[in-house]
Amino acid sequence: MRHCRLTYKGAYHHIMNRGDKGENIFSGKKLRIRFLELLQERSRIYRIVVYAYCIMDNHYHLVLQNGSGKMSEFMRNLNSQFAINYRSVMKGKGYVFQNRYKSTLIGTGEYLKMAVIYVLLNPVRAGICHTPYDYRWSSVNEYFCSKELDRMIDNLFVEELFRDKNEFDILLKEWRDKETLPVTTTRVGEVLADDSFISKAMKKFERRQTTKPSKRMRQKEYSFLPFERIIEEFEITHGVRLKDIDYTTWGGKAFRAELLQKLKDVGGLTYKEIIALEPFSELKFSSLGQIYKRTKKRKQ
Repeated sequence: MRHCRLTYKGAYHHIMNRGDKGENIFSGKKLRIRFLELLQERSRIYRIVVYAYCIMDNHYHLVLQNGSGKMSEFMRNLNSQFAINYRSVMKGKGYVFQNRYKSTLIGTGEYLKMAVIYVLLNPVRAGICHTPYDYRWSSVNEYFCSKELDRMIDNLFVEELFRDKNEFDILLKEWRDKETLPVTTTRVGEVLADDSFISKAMKKFERRQTTKPSKRMRQKEYSFLPFERIIEEFEITHGVRLKDIDYTTWGGKAFRAELLQKLKDVGGLTYKEIIALEPFSELKFSSLGQIYKRTKKRKQ
C-alpha cells in the first residue's frame, strides 16, 4: 500500500527519480532536451515552481515548490510523459523509472540552500567535471547571469536566497566533497530541516489527513482523466492531429470548442490551465468561458 507523501501547498521539495535497474534513460541529447521541455511545460500547467535541476545519465534531481498543491499530479504526468517519449525512441517494453519518485521535504533558508547546492554538484561528485559550471545539463549557469534567457526556473528567488554570486560559489566549493544531505527520516518520508520545522510540518500533514474532503472534491480527485489522454482520444475519435488543424476555419474552431469543453468537464482543467495548451494559446482568456457555455448549450 502506498503511503501519502509529507507535503502541503507551498512546501519545498528535493525530488529524485532513477531509471529502472539503473538504466541510462538520459543517455542521449534528444532525451535530455525532451525531459527539459516536459519539465517546462508541466511546471507551467500545474503551477509548480522549479528552482534547480540536474539531469544525469540514469537519474534526475529537482528542487521545487509545491505552489499549487498539485505536486503529485505534476510528477506523475512528468514521469509518464517522459516514459512514453523514451519508449518511442528506444523501443523495448517495461518500466522506465525504477520506482515512485523520491521526495524530501525541505525547510527554508539554509536548508533550501543545501538542497540547491547538493543538486548542482551531482556531476562533480560523479567525476564528470571539475566544476559544476562545465556541466551543461543542470541549472547552475542560469543564476547570476546577465543574459536574458527563456528560463524555466525561478532564478531570481535563488539569487535572493544566496544574496550574491560570491556566497553561491563559496558554498559550491564547501559542499563539493559531501556525499549526502543531513536528512531526518520520519514515518512519512525524509525531511531536510531542524526539529522545530519537522514538528510543524507533521502537524500540517496530519491536519490535511484528518480533514474530510467534500463529496465534490472526492469526485474531482478520482474521476477526472489526464488531459493527455483526453487529447489522444479526441484525435483518434476525429481522425486528426491537433497540430494539423487550421483554427482559422469554421471547422477548426468547432474542433477547438469541443476539445475545450472536454478538457474542462472530463479533465477538470481550469481556464488558466487550458489557455496554456497550444490550441488555445492565441485566444483571449476572457473568451474561453463564452466558448465553453456556447458549446455546452449547443450539445444540450
